[in-house]
This record gives sequence, C-alpha cells and structure tokens, in this order.
Amino acid sequence: MPRIKASPIDIAHFRFALVAPVIQGTFFEPSAAAYYRKVTDNDLTLPDGSTFKYNPKTLEKWTESYRKGGMDALMPKKRSDKGTSRALNDTAIEEIFNIKEQFPKLNATQIYFRLVENRFLSASVSVAAVQRFIKKHDLKSARNLNIKDRKAFEEPYFGAMWQADTCYLPYISEDGKKRRTYLIMIIDDHSRLIVGGQIFYNDNAYNFQKVLKSAVATYGIPNKLYLDNGSNYIDKQLALICGSIGTVKLHTPVRDGASKGKVERNFRTLRERWLNGLDVSTISSLETFNELLADYIRKHNTTQHSAIKETPMDRLIRTKGQIKTPKSHEWLDESFHNRITRKVNNDACISIDKTYYDAPQQFIRMKVEVRFLPGSMEDAYILYDDERYPIVQTDKVANSRTKRNNPHDHLDYSKRKVGENHV
Repeated sequence: MPRIKASPIDIAHFRFALVAPVIQGTFFEPSAAAYYRKVTDNDLTLPDGSTFKYNPKTLEKWTESYRKGGMDALMPKKRSDKGTSRALNDTAIEEIFNIKEQFPKLNATQIYFRLVENRFLSASVSVAAVQRFIKKHDLKSARNLNIKDRKAFEEPYFGAMWQADTCYLPYISEDGKKRRTYLIMIIDDHSRLIVGGQIFYNDNAYNFQKVLKSAVATYGIPNKLYLDNGSNYIDKQLALICGSIGTVKLHTPVRDGASKGKVERNFRTLRERWLNGLDVSTISSLETFNELLADYIRKHNTTQHSAIKETPMDRLIRTKGQIKTPKSHEWLDESFHNRITRKVNNDACISIDKTYYDAPQQFIRMKVEVRFLPGSMEDAYILYDDERYPIVQTDKVANSRTKRNNPHDHLDYSKRKVGENHV
C-alpha cells in the first residue's frame, strides 16, 4: 500500500482503536495481556499505509497514556528537530519520554538496551543516537510528574449533571454483513440512573443527539452535560441544541478523560454483568441487540447500587424536584433541529450532505438558514423572518416537465409556508 501523510489525529485514532477494547472493558480474552498478544501477533497497517509489528508492551503503554491524558496523549510527540535527519523512529522517541517519566534516573545506555529488548528500536541503531537525543532534549535530569489533584464528587440531586460517553461493543452480523457496534450511554451523576442508551453501527454526533433527545423527553432537562473532547461531543450543532434547551455543555479537561469516571465505571459494570454473558453470535440485528440492552438498563435502574446503597430509580424519585420538563413535544423537536446556512443557487437549489433540495424561488442568491433533523429531511425547512418555508429533495426529471410560464399548471412554490394546505 502506498504511503500517505497521516495527521496526529489519524495516528491517535489508530492507537485508540487498538486499545479501546481494554479501555472500555469489552475484550473477550482471559486478560488484557492476552488481548495485547493476540492483536500484535501479525503486522498492523498504520494510517500512512506502512506496516509494523508492535510489541504487546507498546499497546499497554498506549492504554496507560489514554487513561492519563485521553486522546491527546495518544498523539505523537511534536518534534523539535523537524527537518533534520535522525536515526530514531517516532515509536522509539515516545518510549524514551515514557521511560524517563517512570524511571528518571536511568541513563541513555540503559534506556537504549530497554528499547532494543522490547523491540521499540532496531539493534542496528547505535547507542550514540539515544545519547544524542537525550542530551539534545535535556532529559538527563530527573523530572517530577505533574499529578492531578483528583477528588471524588457527586451532584446534589437528579438532573444536576449527566455524563455521557461511547463504548465500543463487539461486531455482529446482520444481513450477511459483519459490522462493529457502538453503545452511546448517558447516566445521571447523582442517582447513577441510566437515562439514555442505544447501540448503533456508527459513532457520530447525530446518533448522540438522538440518545440525548430521548433522555430529555423521558427524564427532563439536565442542568449540565459532561462530555469528553471527542468529535461527537464538540459538535457545533450539539452546542446549539444545549443552548436551546438550557443545558450547560461541559467538557473534561484536556488530557483528563478519567475525570468522567462514573460513566467509565458504568461501562465496566455493563461488561461484567451483561455483555460477558451474551452469545453475540446469536444476535442477528441491531434491533435485537437494543432490545437486550433495554432489558439490562431496566434491571440496572431498579437494582441496588453499591455506591449509593439504594436503587438509581429510588434516588431519582427522592431528588427529582428540581428537574425541568420540556415545554412540549413540538418545542423539543424544534430545539433538536440542526441549523446550517446555505446560499441558494440560481436554479433555486441548495446542497446538504451532497444531496440537492429545491428551495422557494424568492431566495435565489440569498443566504438562508436551514433547519432539519438529519434522519427526517422530509420535514426540513428554511426559517426566514420567523416564517417556515419547506424544501424538498430535487427531482430533475419532474422539474424538466414543469411548465415554468403557466402559473395555472404548477404550484407557486414560492408562496407556500410550512403547514399550509393545498389542492
């Protein structure tokens, strides 16, 4: 495979994909070490198209890095010697930093032999290369680790804050196609009640919005929503949605993914009490998988929780007095609409996700705000001066038969508004 330039984000996602089953607690091997050995049995294809055979200890280091610093910690270290030749590869350089953090008193020669022994570095590379690197980057002296002051916390009542995250689940086969599944889950910080959970084939921003909307419709509007810095959760549309329903969107500090420990612990419990006991090979559809998940959630919410000494549902009932309820189903639907700006072309069309839609004629060459639910584009509309104007997917064949100059033979679309009846 030809090499392509891989960004630091590409590399971080590649590494995370390898260690995610351990981080999420979804591996099926007897131990994490056994999982690492299985994954590194063969060469792996890197994001740039090259192949490399990793040592199991490399994946162990990545797991530790992620738990300490999240996705940022999986990104390659920036090079201060960029543009100059060097004998050390990126993997070896990262391991040098890791070793110096854990064993600051080891000298360059000792580090060199560790790198070679653990296959981070080829024996053909001289010890002098490691010595030069350590000297150049001033790594000879011992350095203190920056340890975060972390304390347990809990919100005072139900709805004060919800935590959300995504968990990698096993592959299932549906219609003869094997696909990875993802669980998006939201829990209440105070009660540990699972307020939302659904399994999808894609881990994306809109799927999270669907889980959040269902949770809000069922349990009310949380004061705060605590998320990590993944692309699903820093989505601009989510910020608009949270602003619309009155929820403050918070993110874990950079390099501190472990701060949302309740939802991480919840995933581990899910694996121990439910996922490990499933025969995944018998699950033939996403619908079936979600039905099984719903049964687990009901049981979790009505079973005594070891940390709070009562059931999540009992704690919800005792402390739900301050939760806000949506004004109406219509208000909630509107709050969760995605909003984008588009310029209407000369042929009265706009493009959304590479699909064209017909817009009212009077908006030609104007910038308009389009509101829609990605899964229900038939209800999409342009909002202009507090009025709604529908858009419809372009049918070029039908448009070719329209008699443009005969107002009696076609609908004057430019005067229609959402909700108007027509003959």
